[in-house]
Amino acid sequence: MPFKIVRNDITKVKADVIVNTANPNPICASGTDLAIYKAAGKEQLLAERASIGKIARGNIAVTGAYNLKAKYIIHTVGPVWTDGKHRELEILENCYRKSLQKALELECESIAFPLISTGVYGFPKDKALQIAVSAFSRFLTENEMEIILVVFDKRSFQLSGQIVGDIDSYIDANYVREIHRKEYPIRSRRCIRIKELAEEDFNEEMLQREEDNYPFEEMTDTGMTELLMPLENISLEEQLANIGVSFHDKLFELIYEAHLDNKDVWKRANLDRKHFSKIQCDQNYHPKKKTVMALCIALQLDLEQSRDLLARADWAFSPSSKVDLIVQKAIIDKQYDIIQLNVTLFKYTNEILGV
Repeated sequence: MPFKIVRNDITKVKADVIVNTANPNPICASGTDLAIYKAAGKEQLLAERASIGKIARGNIAVTGAYNLKAKYIIHTVGPVWTDGKHRELEILENCYRKSLQKALELECESIAFPLISTGVYGFPKDKALQIAVSAFSRFLTENEMEIILVVFDKRSFQLSGQIVGDIDSYIDANYVREIHRKEYPIRSRRCIRIKELAEEDFNEEMLQREEDNYPFEEMTDTGMTELLMPLENISLEEQLANIGVSFHDKLFELIYEAHLDNKDVWKRANLDRKHFSKIQCDQNYHPKKKTVMALCIALQLDLEQSRDLLARADWAFSPSSKVDLIVQKAIIDKQYDIIQLNVTLFKYTNEILGV
């Protein structure tokens, strides 16, 4: 089952388990803790919580969910941030790991987390997010469960400065390039350039542009197509007789070449097993664009292979889409962790891949 990020009040989320950022003592204090008590039924929940007693930091306790849309509440006590040198990271990792393990023991199919300890406990949000993502990634590698990360607003959702800087630069550069393309059509620019260059110099320039990450489609989609693929000299019957490999066949060819099990693929792509089964069984299935991009990440395809797989499903990367640009950057940088990628996508676009 996949990983999701939603912007919502956690008390309104439907899941088998709701995780509460609890106080060590059996009291309802503030923030998420207080909201959960109020929504569940304060008196009933507090009475059960009191019977458990004190919970050590990094540990968990389970109660009923009462009026929440859940079966259980897992109460976990996160660390208070001091300086990162007092086991804060280890304690926070324990909160996520133990909550996930307990949900597994309870045979739950879904669990909803807030960003633990990022409120009054003061844990830096970018560090807390990275710990959560790492814990989810490790767990989902071996287990099946829907994990929902619930954020109340974008202020509670922060990436590291390095990640933000790199992505902002990449998006800005590609947006500038797209505006330049629209103002100065490639056909007119390239036709003039072709006339000015000798054939050898022209080929050298094309190779240099490809190395500089200029999409090769720019050179084939406008003006140069007839030089590379003279379709006007081929009959329609001949073209249809030599139609390319379908998306379905190409996908499973890539899976076979990568020596992956289907289970590995749907997990890495953040897809539901039923969804992947539909892709596998229906040779004419037309996937959504974000599904294909998720599969490109799962198979760790390079940019050329990714473009090819998208094209076989009648899609293409758009230089005007932030989602597409962020996915392309992940592929170029060989960053194939789908959960980390989805966290970045959600920060910039409120969208994620897979599911």
